[in-house]
Amino acid sequence: MVNVLTEVISSNQFKKKHQRIKKTAKDRLQDFWDIFSKEDSVLIVISADPDSLSSAMAAKRLLRYRTKRVSIVYPNEIRRLSNIAMVELLKINAERVKCINKDEYTKFVIIDSQPSHNPFFDDITFDVIIDHHPVSGSWQACFIDIRPDYGATASMMVEYLRAAAIKPSVAIATALFYAIKVDTHNFEKKSKLADVISFRYLFNIANQNLVRKIELSELRLSELNYFKTAFETMKISNNRLYAHVGRVFSPDVLVIIADFFNRVHPVSWVFISGIHGERLVVIYRCDGYRKNAGVLAKKVFGEIGSAGGHREAARAEVPLKNLDKQDQDFNTHILRRLTRRHL
Repeated sequence: MVNVLTEVISSNQFKKKHQRIKKTAKDRLQDFWDIFSKEDSVLIVISADPDSLSSAMAAKRLLRYRTKRVSIVYPNEIRRLSNIAMVELLKINAERVKCINKDEYTKFVIIDSQPSHNPFFDDITFDVIIDHHPVSGSWQACFIDIRPDYGATASMMVEYLRAAAIKPSVAIATALFYAIKVDTHNFEKKSKLADVISFRYLFNIANQNLVRKIELSELRLSELNYFKTAFETMKISNNRLYAHVGRVFSPDVLVIIADFFNRVHPVSWVFISGIHGERLVVIYRCDGYRKNAGVLAKKVFGEIGSAGGHREAARAEVPLKNLDKQDQDFNTHILRRLTRRHL
């Protein structure tokens, strides 16, 4: 196995290095493979959603004959119906991290996320980081492939598979195809030609009927009540829509509500919040034109919780105990007040 030096990388260092070094898909693939040996047991850690699930499936396929075993785990509970349907219909073999013993694994990979994105990741020293989100911290890893200009990590993983001359199975191709659709919003969000090429490559391999079944699985009947609350509590000012939904069974419903309101003309900003467990979750949506949802989320909540995202879509999660005392009983008025300070 090639001796790979551990790399420490920060946001600025990454940008400089990315500009300086132009690697081919085969170069990246070989560097990735060089991390592992036949005796390794590999744990792929993700925050489960379509992009991370499909990308983890692709990574597992790449390592099938190069390591002893590969497992996919996630810390979050999969609650969104479309994600549950994806796991069930495609028979994705992934499990909650609490069900495994980390000491049984020798190598750790994080995909479609970064160590700073979830407190659970703090306890793991990752050997590999593969992601398409903006660089959000500094850490050590033997192999780092972060491409913020890509619309989906799934597009990156298609390039790895093609460089390895591996044709994905129908299940993997369907998962990757669906993930690219989701993360690019059917190419309405920022993406690049590489996303289109990967999408087109998968088109004739993926099962389009399964994709449609997954897409149609989105809302439970009981979750319509959250829409009712959103309509009752929403405030619109200067083409900005604010709504606090209260306690939610899953924060994914906040994303669905935010995407729904983002279609309303002439609303240019959408802010939807809710309480899940002991955390405040805020979803940001905008048109991305002279606006940056990710930057705004960090300005509002970055110092008291985790926050970030892309120009047109972002998210913040804040422990309730970190809110000022007068903001503990959170509502739409407070959401509007905190947000307007930074607009």
